Amino acid sequence: MTSRLEQRTESAFLEAYADVSAAVEAGAGLPEVARAAERALGASLAVVDVAGSVLAVACRSPDDERTVLSGDAGRETRELRVADTPVGELRYRPRGEPPPSALVAMVGTLIALEVERSRAPERASEAAVADFVADLLERRVTDRDNIVARGRELGTDLAPGAGVVVVRARPTLPEEGDWWARVLAVVERAARAVQRSSLTAVVEFSAARPAGAGGARDPAGELVVVVAAGDAGTPRQVAESIRRELEAGLPSFEPVVAVSRPASDPVDIHRAGAEAVLAANVAEADRTRFLAFEDSGSYRLLLRAMTDDPAELQRFHEETIAPLVAYDEQYETELVRTLESFLDEDASVARTSEKLYTHRHTIRYRLERVRELTGLDVSSTDGRERLGLGLKAMRVLGIMPPRGPASEPGTEAGRVPLEEPDR
Repeated sequence: MTSRLEQRTESAFLEAYADVSAAVEAGAGLPEVARAAERALGASLAVVDVAGSVLAVACRSPDDERTVLSGDAGRETRELRVADTPVGELRYRPRGEPPPSALVAMVGTLIALEVERSRAPERASEAAVADFVADLLERRVTDRDNIVARGRELGTDLAPGAGVVVVRARPTLPEEGDWWARVLAVVERAARAVQRSSLTAVVEFSAARPAGAGGARDPAGELVVVVAAGDAGTPRQVAESIRRELEAGLPSFEPVVAVSRPASDPVDIHRAGAEAVLAANVAEADRTRFLAFEDSGSYRLLLRAMTDDPAELQRFHEETIAPLVAYDEQYETELVRTLESFLDEDASVARTSEKLYTHRHTIRYRLERVRELTGLDVSSTDGRERLGLGLKAMRVLGIMPPRGPASEPGTEAGRVPLEEPDR
């Protein structure tokens, strides 16, 4: 038989849970649910979303709140999930005896459901923005008045046109939790700090899916910000704000931020999207964190080829650089990197040797392999021009050449010249 003490304990358990459940059922909102959870658990607590933003706090003082949020001794955490999807974290510090783990689990489930419910209108808005941005970039909507009207429904005025910013980022160190949500939060915050009507979305569109593309984009699509261009300089200001915030707020990430020229007519925003993707591809290949399309030099000449006939650009790459990429992948050589350096150094074997910390005989050997594989001789002007354009096509298409650890930034200083030729 159950003792009276056990019965009283069970009754208190159920009453505590019922208090939180009642707040959820009444639609009282997340702050009230958090206060009910505070009473139920006998603990100061905070509810944080997957991006690290504080959604609700139930603490007795500012110092108490700082302790709960900072992770000082005595603070506990519980991941909040709905089905298999993380929606946040419950951080709490018991004021006396730790609450029963079963009660924490049940209260955590209720809080997770409330977090999910409170985000429903936000997700609907996010979906509407993503659909609109995708329609713009894929040119599925071509009527100017329709574009302007849909933009105004979402709080932005695209009548003067817009620029497009493309953002890519990946952690360079292991990250806990939903790191992509943190990237999204930083990008949106930085964009809105300059222009509150900026539209941020993760979308898939054809210009962002070149054959063989790799690099730092998210599997769900391209992270894009559409910036109304009432002032021609605003899109670039937004892009620079995003770069600064990513570098300051996510120092362990390697970001790439690229911005198009402003499209003066909203019907041409799809062209701005293609420009931003091109600039992002080039910046990623060149390991540059920021690039404006207008600063991309001769790459601008390849934009029409990329937008009008990407298959032709792909064929040109396959006729020139693709055999070198395949050879490097198969034999772990550095033909592409050697060719890039050789052309950058005005076809000087000596300077290429110094730049790569590699013996001149090895450089000549690699360049001979380039000739054998492509049929193009780097000693001829025509050969160098075609190979140079092939490298540009590779970058514009977003195709990343193989890079081993020795090619990573910061490793060159430890290398020494090699005396024997490699493969």
